[in-house]
Order: sequence, then structure tokens, then C-alpha cells
Amino acid sequence: MTVNESGDVPVYLRLRAILAASILEGDYAEGAQLPSVRAFAAEHGANPLTVAKAYQSLQDDGYVTVRRGVGMFVAPGAIDRLCSDERERFMDRVWPRIRAHIVRLGIDPKMLFEKEPV
Repeated sequence: MTVNESGDVPVYLRLRAILAASILEGDYAEGAQLPSVRAFAAEHGANPLTVAKAYQSLQDDGYVTVRRGVGMFVAPGAIDRLCSDERERFMDRVWPRIRAHIVRLGIDPKMLFEKEPV
């Protein structure tokens, strides 16, 4: 799940999306340590247990690894797998809704690439 599809999504999944986006954007390279649960919770005004659930979700999917007593780290190969999984999720879940909205509004797809991003 990307940050852009965070409407009625549980908080832990929104936090997971923030972490995933940070990894994909290069804020955390493979092998890099992620912020502690408490630090991330404080930064985002979230409950540490909710953040722990987000981290656990990333760990369950193999994107991060735990070093006991040290912290969470981006797993080897995680960036490529995460990018592939997020791309697939976008094409299967997000794009069909966006495409339908474009059609509903009668937007010429060429206009989408001509307009400067906000």
C-alpha cells in the first residue's frame, strides 16, 4: 500500500506505507537501520504499539530484519522486491480507480503529462 491510498486504512498500514515509501525513495538503503519504534512513534505522533505492528508487517513480508538488541534494518534485496510488490499493488488496486476517474471526468490522458506537477 502506498501513502496515496491511505483513506480508510488502519493506522499501522499507513505507517507501514510511510516506511515503505522512505525505503523506496532512498532514505534507507539496504542494510540501513530504521528508526527505533519509539523514535518513529514520536516523529509521527503514533502509539509505539501501532508502530511495532507496522514494523512487524514489514518484517513478515521480508523487507526488514531484526538484530536483537540492535534494531530493525532494511533486508538485502528488499528495495527491488518492495518496488516490484508496490508496482503490482498499484496496477491491481490503485490504477483501475484512477483510470475510471479519468474516464468519468473526460480527461485526455495527454493532458496528464503536459500539466506541471503541483
